[in-house]
Amino acid sequence: METLKIGIIGAQFAAWLHAESYKRFPTVKMQAVASLDNLEKFSADYGIPSAYKDYKEMFQKEELDLLSVCVPNFLHKQIVVDAAEAGIRNIICEKPIATTLEDAEAMIKTCNKHGVRFMYAEDWLFAPALTRAREIVEEGGIGDLLYIKAKETHNGSHSIYAQNKEYCGGGAMIHLGIHPVAFISWFAGSKIKEVMGMATAGGDTNLYHRNYTGEDWSAALLTLENGVKGFVEANYITVGGMDDRVEIYGTDGNIHVDLTKGSPLEVYSRSGFKYALEKTDFTHGWTKPAVDEFLSLGYVSEIEHFIDCVIHDKTPHQGTSGEDGLHALKAVFAIYESVNSGKLVTL
Repeated sequence: METLKIGIIGAQFAAWLHAESYKRFPTVKMQAVASLDNLEKFSADYGIPSAYKDYKEMFQKEELDLLSVCVPNFLHKQIVVDAAEAGIRNIICEKPIATTLEDAEAMIKTCNKHGVRFMYAEDWLFAPALTRAREIVEEGGIGDLLYIKAKETHNGSHSIYAQNKEYCGGGAMIHLGIHPVAFISWFAGSKIKEVMGMATAGGDTNLYHRNYTGEDWSAALLTLENGVKGFVEANYITVGGMDDRVEIYGTDGNIHVDLTKGSPLEVYSRSGFKYALEKTDFTHGWTKPAVDEFLSLGYVSEIEHFIDCVIHDKTPHQGTSGEDGLHALKAVFAIYESVNSGKLVTL
């Protein structure tokens, strides 16, 4: 089998998640990376032979089979369009797909025009605990599905781009809440029909992060086309490490999933140690260190699925297409519209 040549655009947190997953698969080679910062260290850390400041130069000089777009949200559209027009036939774009609906639609249109397999990177859809939960529901294990409650929260983003609404497209809901929003639609097998949202409005209205121009707390009630109800929460006010939880309710049972603090490992340390969990402040005292966050949060299985789609010329499964990314974005912006109007909004 010919080895797939991988290109990565970006060299910070999201690119790290992709690279850590790619390195587990012998069928791929991380061939090239393009970034304006952290380029030398990133390429050295992962043994990437070609590094570029200009991604267009990378497109011209490298023959890439698969491209990961791991840059701040506002840059997604132009890079995906340029990659498709440069002849790259398989593209993975990190969440959210874009910062405006117009940009997302332009990305999808360009990829369709050039025959590009455009994949939306929603890692929750590949988290082993959540895929197992879906199997149990499909088997009838909790009866008819009624309600899903899901959240992603932590103490604030380390990226200046995520802290700025102009570059992020919003605040906590678009940056964190996009996960549970997309997940609920995928899990229930139905599109979101109506939303009712509440949120802070950035700046002085925020609960804590006054320097963020987007909201630092947000929540929304969802109604799906099949009648299932949902609740999503996203905030930057949760200390003690990232907290991702899902509750699933049916007529005959319920399922509770802790994606981030459900580690089977418990450690007591007087001196502390290097790392326990994403966004934790310290490791003194009792902690539950993550065993393999890349696997438990779905990144490894996500990348494995996309690699398999490229190798075997398959269509990525439900929830991971450009159109799925667009639907999640529409739901988020409908939540923002509801926040501003104080009214229920229909998608």
